[in-house]
Amino acid sequence: MEVLDEFNLHQRLAQSAGVSLVLFTSPTCGTCRHVEQRLPQAVPPGTRLYRVDVQQAQALARAYDVFHLPALFLFRDGRYHARLDCELTPTALQATIERALAAPAQEEP
Repeated sequence: MEVLDEFNLHQRLAQSAGVSLVLFTSPTCGTCRHVEQRLPQAVPPGTRLYRVDVQQAQALARAYDVFHLPALFLFRDGRYHARLDCELTPTALQATIERALAAPAQEEP
């Protein structure tokens, strides 16, 4: 999982065609460590996966209104689409991504 911060998130996502997921996490969060281990196996094929360490990118966490960890955000073709909340199984994540992509893009926080 490539690590992003406030200096490269938008540039890196702009270069990412298709679906990308950005996971906001912290090394001190036990649930986050569990999610980081499970997420790569749950993402649909072809989905890019990025991680933001909120301890290193606090301004970015504030900009995305991240108050609870872990937090997962969906981007399509480098543009913000939605915040995702679902069980991290391949089936549940795929269904949540499909529903989110079928709906209009939300406004970026």
